[in-house]
Amino acid sequence: MQKTILYLIFTLFLSNLALAQEEYYFPGEKFDPNIPSPSQFLGYPIGDWHTRYDLIVKYFEKLDQISETAQLQTIGYTHEHRPKVILTIASAKNMGNLEQIRQKQLQLADPSQSKPDVSTMPSIVHLGYGVHGNEPSSAEAAILTAYWIMASQSDLAKNLRENMVVHIDPTLNPDGRDRHSLWANSNKGFPPVADPLDREHNEAWPGGRTNHYWFDLNRDWLPLAHPESRVKVEWYHQWYPNVTTDFHEMGTNSTYFFEPTKPFGSENPVVPRKNYDDINPRFAKYFAKYMDEIGSLYWTKEVFDNSYPGYGSTYPDIHGGLGLVFETASSRGHLQASQRGDISFAFTIRNHVVNSLATMEAALDNRVYLHDYLREFFESAAAEGGKDAAKSYVFGDEFDDGRNRLFVRFLLDHKIKVYENSADLTVDGQAFKKGKSWVVPTNQPQYRMVRTMFEYVKEFADSVFYDASAWTMAAAYGMPFAAAATAKSGTEITTVATPEFTFPEGKAYAYLIDWSDYYAPKILFELQKTGIHVEAIHGAFSSQTQDGKVEFAAGTMMIPMGFQKLKAEEVSSKLKELAAKNGQKVYAVQTGLNLSGIDLGSNKVSAIQQPKVLMVVGTGINSYEAGEIWNLMDQQLGMPFTKINTEQFGRVNLHDYTTLIMPSGNYNTLSEGSVNHLKDWVNRGGTIIAMKNASLWLNQKGITKEAAVELADAPKDPEVLPFDTRNDFEGAKEVGGSIYLAELDLTHPIAYGYHRNNLPVYRNTDIFIAPSADKYLTPVKYTANPHLGGYISKTNLEKLKLSAGVVISSSGQGRVVHFFDSPNFRGTWFGTNKLFLNAIFHGDNMD
Repeated sequence: MQKTILYLIFTLFLSNLALAQEEYYFPGEKFDPNIPSPSQFLGYPIGDWHTRYDLIVKYFEKLDQISETAQLQTIGYTHEHRPKVILTIASAKNMGNLEQIRQKQLQLADPSQSKPDVSTMPSIVHLGYGVHGNEPSSAEAAILTAYWIMASQSDLAKNLRENMVVHIDPTLNPDGRDRHSLWANSNKGFPPVADPLDREHNEAWPGGRTNHYWFDLNRDWLPLAHPESRVKVEWYHQWYPNVTTDFHEMGTNSTYFFEPTKPFGSENPVVPRKNYDDINPRFAKYFAKYMDEIGSLYWTKEVFDNSYPGYGSTYPDIHGGLGLVFETASSRGHLQASQRGDISFAFTIRNHVVNSLATMEAALDNRVYLHDYLREFFESAAAEGGKDAAKSYVFGDEFDDGRNRLFVRFLLDHKIKVYENSADLTVDGQAFKKGKSWVVPTNQPQYRMVRTMFEYVKEFADSVFYDASAWTMAAAYGMPFAAAATAKSGTEITTVATPEFTFPEGKAYAYLIDWSDYYAPKILFELQKTGIHVEAIHGAFSSQTQDGKVEFAAGTMMIPMGFQKLKAEEVSSKLKELAAKNGQKVYAVQTGLNLSGIDLGSNKVSAIQQPKVLMVVGTGINSYEAGEIWNLMDQQLGMPFTKINTEQFGRVNLHDYTTLIMPSGNYNTLSEGSVNHLKDWVNRGGTIIAMKNASLWLNQKGITKEAAVELADAPKDPEVLPFDTRNDFEGAKEVGGSIYLAELDLTHPIAYGYHRNNLPVYRNTDIFIAPSADKYLTPVKYTANPHLGGYISKTNLEKLKLSAGVVISSSGQGRVVHFFDSPNFRGTWFGTNKLFLNAIFHGDNMD
């Protein structure tokens, strides 16, 4: 009996303690005692520690277990196999009818169906948190918000549960969050240290902002380069929420930002004005009210960009919902000094909690209005598409089935309707063949996403961009396309499958594989890994194959059967297996004597050296660019390579490697001995792939001697300007991210696999390097009128016209391949990946 009394007293003590711990976030609130608070469950007050992601998931699992008003689902997994979860909260009645509610929401978003009675439909709100792992307050706010919705006894909470379905994604980036949480918790002081110089507030490279491959996932809603974004967007299209939030952190000396963003200058051109002029201001009043109540400072209509479709706060705007970005001052740890005093982790969390509640109240009060807007959005999109003079876009690369499949699948992932092209067609001088091209009609509900994929935009209300100013995805995929008023569409495409090719029967003198396909480098690496000897043919030719006469371009792979260590039947068996896996057509020839062009034993045929690649990473290196390369090598090529920190460089024997990749960054920490070793290695035949300012460092060290572009009549800046114009004037000089047309030397190995001498490229640097003094070693330069899309100043455009995109520098028996564009940008520039991979596999033939 005495133990029972003591237990009851202890339980009551814990209950009161939990209420006290949540009082800071929800003053005066009464909660259902049957719902455990976050502090009860975790054993510490929210804000005392950075909560590990697995504990967040376990708390959500607990809510799912104890209440019929909550349901947790796993929608996928991260690269590091952490579950991506969504917690859905609603009344027991609505939870019982969840599928019917979802189907009605889809019906509302489909103008081909009758409009349902929106007066009875609950509002659909998606609270998204934690896309940046080292902006941790939002995921803590997600825990508290979930608790409040389920346990609060306030009239508002009860009304929300009855008239709203709330989906909570606690962390879009679990891998990055746990990386940061470990850092912050491991370096926490007792008492906490507020000094910004303390180790806790300064993460080691690459920091927790990014995912496993060091990608910023708040740029990936459009590219869909990563599983976190792919499953999230797939889930999004199952619901079309009326409101989607995106919670962030900014500098410690800032206050709080909520939308509207900067009018016109930071707004997406395809989003209806109603979103910016009416809906955003409606919601802003609620945010202001909640922030005023707790005395937090805030601001609107400045800086933050709402134009790039890959943001979590912009993608919903292009799908009939309201996307909202929030930014709070960051403690970047548990406590940090600011100009207004010490900022606590709990303070940053509370700011996001109150705006989560404000978002739901605003969505509730505007429930019918937002439902009407969702239908209106897709109806107007289809109507605008029907009036578009283009009528449709036709696209397709007749030489690259792999890249075609990637792009069609990408369009389908974004719910864009795609059809087969039923007849050969020529548009704007481009030929699109039946069976090798597809049609996207503009008259469809996703018309605004169609514009996003195919339109180039050059005119802007502003000249300063927070991020990329161009995102034409057809260009990113290097896809030939044209607006076509007369294209005839055939069968609608709903799935994309790897093609099946018949492998040639019988013995062969040699096998040939065209290098044009996107996955050709992948099968090359897999063949070499298996022990199969492969050679490259450095000239055009035609051969008699099992399909008759076939024309082959330079770069074609040859597997000569007379030079294999494996038995012939082993080579054929493995080649057949890998060709099927990678969707590669294999040709068999019975003689080395070709029908035209060079023969198979020509001096222009050479063995392809199996590359052994090293990349410099770590302090001072651009982690985004390094991550893009790592992602390409892992996810597209499947090729392991070595990543070495800058401080370890002096211990490396470069002669163990064929290729050194140097992403953009600061290499001044490398010792003089390391520089001398690098020079010796290159002179003895090594290949350096240098990105942007890594090339400038190589110039400074005398390894290369390339020249910057200089304009003879470049305009000079005014001697005096008003102070408050500084950011706009200097920002307008930057090349923040835009698309240009480059000219390829199709005879150079860097261009193997390409069949058109013009290629869209992505540039986000103001480094302008002149063509090589050697007239043969500028394989990629810009055309006379290169600007395709995005912002660039007039002066920079004139420099660009005189610049090279890729330059080769000879150095003894080796060479440096300089890239001044971004061939692997955000894991989605499939059109220029081949340039980079050619530098890896064919670098020793480039000078």
